[in-house]
Amino acid sequence: MAGEVRAQGAVKSGQLDFPRPLTTVDVVIFSILDDKLQVLLVQRPAGEGEPFPLSLALPGGFVDIARDRDLAACAARKLKEKTGVTSPYLEQLGSWGSASRDPRGWSATHAYFALILADASTLTSDARWLPIRDGKLREKLAFDHGEILASAIQRLRNKVEYTSLPAYLMPAEFTLPDLQRVYEIVLDRPLEKSAFRTRILSADMIEPVAKMRRGPNRPAQLYRLKKNSEPVYFVRTFNPPE
Repeated sequence: MAGEVRAQGAVKSGQLDFPRPLTTVDVVIFSILDDKLQVLLVQRPAGEGEPFPLSLALPGGFVDIARDRDLAACAARKLKEKTGVTSPYLEQLGSWGSASRDPRGWSATHAYFALILADASTLTSDARWLPIRDGKLREKLAFDHGEILASAIQRLRNKVEYTSLPAYLMPAEFTLPDLQRVYEIVLDRPLEKSAFRTRILSADMIEPVAKMRRGPNRPAQLYRLKKNSEPVYFVRTFNPPE
């Protein structure tokens, strides 16, 4: 009861009478580069008192209560600061918190994952792309970012099985084989061409553009994602070929 009275009084006076945990937002940023699924990582600073100096970590940082209206706004700001672009797809992944994840004190982070088209020219100097191999990253990450990344990879793969998310990894114009290849990279397995084409075209999420891609083989129709297109959810998953 005494604790309840103190808490109520603290609310009325506008003061908090309990210590607050460190609150951060981290963003797992995926893209396709060199025909591989890649994640954007940053090198941590080496200043005095910095935990995990010079280690690789996910982009992120503390919530700025003066600038960030909510967690999603903080995630979008961190993504823009590190990549110079906004993401067509940003989703909350989950929250991680404990007294041991950050040596500076009790810490909670709210993780998001984003899909963007890779462009090294817009990255900050401390950021770089690293490939995901066999569903995981070989490099060790600071804090519990390895656990967060593993969760993001699993979430992305699970959702790609029944959604149109890979379309957000595509350039402005692409062919159906291009899109199928991105699905296959993320899922790490081949997909049957005819079934894939039928499913994508029936989903009404892309539209043809008035030109063809010409190369050594016959011309291929170019497509683009429909304007303001929301993710499409398929009735069935992409089954592995038998």
